[in-house]
Amino acid sequence: MEGLSVADANLVMYLHPSKSRNVSQSILRELGYLLFKFNETFDGVLLAYDVNILDKQAKILSGVHPYFGLRLKANLLLFSPIPDMLLEGKLVMLSQESIHVIILGFSSVIITAENIRGEFKYRTKDNEELFASKSHKRHVIKVGTMIRFLVKSFDEEILHIIGSLISAHTGSISWLDRRLEVTQEALVGWIDVWRKIQNLIGLSINSKSFIWQPFCISTCESFNVNVV
Repeated sequence: MEGLSVADANLVMYLHPSKSRNVSQSILRELGYLLFKFNETFDGVLLAYDVNILDKQAKILSGVHPYFGLRLKANLLLFSPIPDMLLEGKLVMLSQESIHVIILGFSSVIITAENIRGEFKYRTKDNEELFASKSHKRHVIKVGTMIRFLVKSFDEEILHIIGSLISAHTGSISWLDRRLEVTQEALVGWIDVWRKIQNLIGLSINSKSFIWQPFCISTCESFNVNVV
């Protein structure tokens, strides 16, 4: 899934003298306050961290309450969604007007009816609400489905995302992955047949690139294939 990244950070943490007896625990507690919140310095939401203390001796700051500073080396896991990024999440609620998704167990997503492509039709089956594709009967979206969608906007304060299912590359992850596997298998098989034809008739081609355009029911996609 897009949106996740790992970053190395050099940090300086200032602690109150009362926390000097257990520095490691105090550092972990302070970093824990940053979890699952958008941080402008990191330009993302902090999901996890691994930290090492670089200083064996702390530097004391002057003042009424002389805090001491420690240099840290941290490895951070960040979540930074931006518009047009592909994300994945679990569908938790569905109605005719909207789809609600949870990402990574903490960030909520809403996909409203105007952001759902016309291919999907809302209906109920056995008292269960779902969106079913009119072009592909097995492409169904319902509560519990893991879906792939595009980001339209991200509210950094409440960690809320507005998503879209307009693109043909969005929808049920399991269905999209199966479709990709079938397409790749068909492509490999077609290339194998092409090679056999070449061998049988001694066909030679000047250009080593050609266009393969498979038959499909709805939208056809063209693939540039290189023949070695």
